[in-house]
This record gives sequence, structure tokens and C-alpha cells, in this order.
Amino acid sequence: MELIEKILCEENLQKAIRKVKKNKGAPGVDKMTVQEVEEWLNQYKEDLISKILNKQYKPMPVKRVYIPKPNGKQRPLGIPTVVDRVIQQAMLQVLSEIYEPVFSEHSYGFRPNRSAHMAMEEVLSYLNEGYEWIVDLDIEKFFDTVNHDKLISILRERVNDSKTLHLIRAYLQAGILDKGLVSSSAIGTPQGGPISVILSNIYLDKFDKELESRNLRFARYADDCIIFVKSEMSANRVMKSVTSWLERKLFLKVSATKAKVVRPTKGQFLGFTFYKNSGEWKCCPTKDRKKRLYTNIQKWMERKHAVSRPLSVTFEKLNQMVRGWIQYFKISSIKGFLDKFGQWLRHKVRCIIIKQWKRPLRIYKNLMKLNKACRSNLTHEDIFKCANSRLGWYRRSTGNIVNFLLSPTVLGIKKGDRPGLVNPLIYYLEIL
Repeated sequence: MELIEKILCEENLQKAIRKVKKNKGAPGVDKMTVQEVEEWLNQYKEDLISKILNKQYKPMPVKRVYIPKPNGKQRPLGIPTVVDRVIQQAMLQVLSEIYEPVFSEHSYGFRPNRSAHMAMEEVLSYLNEGYEWIVDLDIEKFFDTVNHDKLISILRERVNDSKTLHLIRAYLQAGILDKGLVSSSAIGTPQGGPISVILSNIYLDKFDKELESRNLRFARYADDCIIFVKSEMSANRVMKSVTSWLERKLFLKVSATKAKVVRPTKGQFLGFTFYKNSGEWKCCPTKDRKKRLYTNIQKWMERKHAVSRPLSVTFEKLNQMVRGWIQYFKISSIKGFLDKFGQWLRHKVRCIIIKQWKRPLRIYKNLMKLNKACRSNLTHEDIFKCANSRLGWYRRSTGNIVNFLLSPTVLGIKKGDRPGLVNPLIYYLEIL
């Protein structure tokens, strides 16, 4: 059986359809949704397979969309049509079987049973072995600068099937629809399609093998690579030589401004930075990742919007953001940070709740109900003063009465369809 036949067999295609439907995602340029793709393929699958086998299939251009980056710039993504996503997913499943056994042990990005946490464990092991100089490589616009001819020649070493290679090149050259205009794609693999992640790993596997042949300690996650050596002189030498190798062999450019040789405390990898405690290197979130968490919460909790939506919606989204952030950074030391962050978060929530109650009489009645339910024994006068205070919403929410009655325990109680508000510190300690 030829490789293309294995890709297009019924079992593999059905698996690909299920995966694409599970991933959901936006429609491409033809506006077909993931719910419609199975019915379309049942009707036109034979014609589609025939065109692919005869090298006549032409993929539709990918739809260009932009998502904001933390630095204020925008990251371009390419959304293929749903049919093309199914075909790409089918190719990904077969190519993974070929390439996964030969990929480097130091590559962690977009691979099954591998994660950023595993990459960080390897990074910390290098630091604790004494490799305390970091070569932080930053490949400039990697996904936009992959050389098609070089990629196909690398694929040809293991994929001995002209129809599969022709189909891959067709996807690489499908073009991009941006603001109503279709432009050709002579270089690059647009981020967004299922096939782009494995093609990027296949392309950079050559780099991994080169670093292994030099006996260098490194970890790579997609196009983010970090190398560890024992001296500054070695680090500068490695930086110069690998930069030259990437430009000569893979036609990739290392950013002159972002790539650097640094000590661990000044370096960062996958959102983590490093510090030494009792002679052992450990990791913690970078300042910008902490700041980004605060910023995202502030945007969601913007008072004029948060007051108008139900608390159940507010709590559900907050829990999702906080738990996701903690799950990613749980391997680092964040206990002190989460304690302060939790206090700040609950203050924002109390401010929203008090403003939703709005009128002094309603505030008074609700605080009295909480006082009775919690058996707090606060006096009628204290609660009356709090309810009728002339302080602003923010200042009023910092008072002892509101803090005591809307305690972390009370906010964490599930009521009807409203989930309890997650306590960041308690959640972190529970999942350790």
C-alpha cells in the first residue's frame, strides 16, 4: 500500500473527521462548518480522493486572521477550509507514525505525550548539573520563512511517495486570503492548519540532530530553543556557530535583538524564569506572565460590564482563567504570588457584588442575611453604617464588614447555577 492510500483509507479519514469536529474551529474561505463536513464528504469523497490520487487536487487558500500578542503586535494565523483540515489531519496521523520514533528526545512542542512541563524538568536538570549559561535562540518569523524546497527534500528522505509529497507542496502553496485579496505563498507554513505543526517539527529536527552531534544540552518547544553550556566563552561560541548553521543549512534567520547569551536569572523559557534556592535551581513565572494574568482579569472584571452580567457567568469565566493559569505554572513556586493575587481577585469580586446590590437598603438587607447565615454576630449599627457609607464602591469593598461577610469561604459556596469562586492558593495546594 502506498502512503497516500494509507492516508486516504476509510478508517484514517473517519478518525480525522472525528478529530476535526472535536477541535471545532472557525470556517475557512468556503464558510463550511465542522458540522457540515461529514455530510459533504459522504457525497463528494470519491471525487476528492480521485483528484488527490491523480495530483489534480488544488486546496483552497487559507483565511488570514490575526490574534493579539502580549507585546502589542499581532500573530497571523491561517485557517484552512474544513475539508482541507480533514485531509491535513489524515496526513498528520500517518506522518506522526513515521516521524515520532525518530524525533529528538529534546523536542517537546506539539507532540503526543509531551508537554511544556516535561521540557522545564529537563531544563532544570541541566541547570542543576552546572550548565549555568544560557544561549536563548529566537528564530525570526519561523512559520513565515520555512523554505518549501528544503522542507520537501527533508521529507523525501523518509516519505518515498510522490503523491503525498505533491499534496503537501500543494498545501504549502495554497495561497492566503487576506482582506479580500489572495496572495501566493512561496515560503512559510501558515500557522493554524493541523499539518503545520508536524512540518515545523520535521524541518527543525535537522537542527536537533545537529545539536545532538555536538553533544550540546538543549530543549526545544516548536521554534523556541534554549541551549545550556558551562561558561560564557562557550555560550558565545555556540551562539555564533548555531546561528550560522541555521542560516546556511535551513535558511532561517536568528533575531539579532531577541537572541542572547544570559545567566539563568535573566533568561526565560516557555513563560518561566529561574532562581537559585538552597543551592538548587528552580523556576517561577516571568513578571510579564504574572502581569498578563492581572490584565486579563481586569479586562473581564471591568466594572461597567461585569455589573451587568450574572454572577454565574462572571465566576465561571474567572474560575476558568485562574485554574488554567495555575495548571500551567503549578510546577513552579507561586504560593506567595497566589496569596496576594487571591486577595486582589476577591476584592474585585466584592466590589462588583456590592455595586450590583446598588441601593443602601438592599445592601443592608443582604449583609444582614449573610450575618445571620454565617452567625457572625456583627451589630446592626456596624452593618447599617457600611450599607449607608458615602465611600465609593472600591473603598467600601475594602471595609472589614464586607471582607468578613463576603469571605473566601462564602464566595466559594456553589449556589444554583452559580459556581463557587475558586480560591487560587487553596486550588494550587490541592493539585500539588
